[in-house]
Amino acid sequence: MYRTGHYGAALLAFAPVAYLLLSIGEPALAVVAGGGMLWLAMLPDVDHRLPLVSHRGPTHSLGFAGLVGGAFAGVGLLLGSAMGFETVAGIGLGAFGFIVGAVAVVAHLLADVITPAGAPLLWPLSGRRYSLDLARADNVVWNYGLFVVGVFAVSAVVAVSVVGVGV
Repeated sequence: MYRTGHYGAALLAFAPVAYLLLSIGEPALAVVAGGGMLWLAMLPDVDHRLPLVSHRGPTHSLGFAGLVGGAFAGVGLLLGSAMGFETVAGIGLGAFGFIVGAVAVVAHLLADVITPAGAPLLWPLSGRRYSLDLARADNVVWNYGLFVVGVFAVSAVVAVSVVGVGV
């Protein structure tokens, strides 16, 4: 997928996280999570700029998602201790950071699994690429379709959680 599709996948993955955060009265944390996930939406494609790293190689694996999640867990713990709190509404900031980082990368991977090239989800354990072969990465309908579905999902969560619109 291209950038638009990856943003849509990130929004789609963020929607249930937003619902949980909004339902426990943490709109600021929901905004931080959404911003973080959108910021990370293209991170696995950093491999385009890394010498000796093939595109859709190590950065397109579940191991990389865990690594990014771990890094964000560390950031959450550091920020929490620096600011004088370690949880918000019962959510550990380390766990929160892990979820934001890992889920954002997994959303990117799942969007790439739609394409014929797929992604080596289990690298380095296996080089097998997982693919549903539904659409090419440059498919405009799929890219904008994912984006529209992601925007709709987040809008629906906000409408239900904040505005109180019945579904």
